[in-house]
Amino acid sequence: MLKPTLLILICLTLLGLSIRLFYNGLRQSGIDRTLGRLMQGQPQLAVAKSSWAGLERAFLRAGLGRPTERLGLWLLLWALGILLGVALAGWIGLLALLLMPPLALRLYISWCYQRRLKRMIEQLPPLLDHTVRSLKSGRTLADAVLVAIDAAEDPLKNAMGRVQRNVQLGVSLPDAVTDFAELYEKDEFRLFALGLKVNHRYGGNASELFENLIKMIRERDQAARQLRAMTGETRITAVVLALMPVGLAAYFLLSNPKYLLAMWNSSSGQMMLATAFGLQVVGCLALWRMLRSV
Repeated sequence: MLKPTLLILICLTLLGLSIRLFYNGLRQSGIDRTLGRLMQGQPQLAVAKSSWAGLERAFLRAGLGRPTERLGLWLLLWALGILLGVALAGWIGLLALLLMPPLALRLYISWCYQRRLKRMIEQLPPLLDHTVRSLKSGRTLADAVLVAIDAAEDPLKNAMGRVQRNVQLGVSLPDAVTDFAELYEKDEFRLFALGLKVNHRYGGNASELFENLIKMIRERDQAARQLRAMTGETRITAVVLALMPVGLAAYFLLSNPKYLLAMWNSSSGQMMLATAFGLQVVGCLALWRMLRSV
């Protein structure tokens, strides 16, 4: 009786949610959408930090926008998924749907952040080179950096739009770049910000400073590629060790499905499967941390 009641409750909740979203879509006028498009890229005042500041920071660094715009919707869908898991698989479904969505979201955000950051580091030397050429043509340091940002490509241009907005709001260029570097927590960006601070306070040849920074970034990239090539065997071994239990379970399920299904239908077998799944997750996380340290 409990499972049909939960399913009916989930269906009614989804129906009410769809009606509400449809009603909100009808209420949104064309003027609001036009004003929203016109406000894109304009200087924005800093908003007060909320309790979701860490989540917003992670989404911003990964280039996924602001999560708080639809956070309530995603939390409601997560709660409905948990109820559905309880109705279909009992406490195992509850445990799986309670832990897997946050873990999957964390891994996806980290993957998007690392991929975006890698692309931004690759685009930083051309931006610095454009800045050097602008300085040699007679521009000031601030103008040269801002013009180089305009000439850059995404995702670096989109990310450094934060620097342009802060400068337009009256923040000094070294402070704006320092804020950008602390957001993305990368040594190359911090060295860029440090060079701007030193030049702003003590003066000096900014062109020579940026040329040395370009050389350093390219040497670090070359060293990272060499290290990745030297540790390829270790990474492949870790992947094989992580996939071997999953492949073995899939083989048993295909060759003798009654074996695993018999375990699933007994309480002790469910406990063993849940323990094996938990150990597999812990092992994958341990291997992932070991690879990150290489």
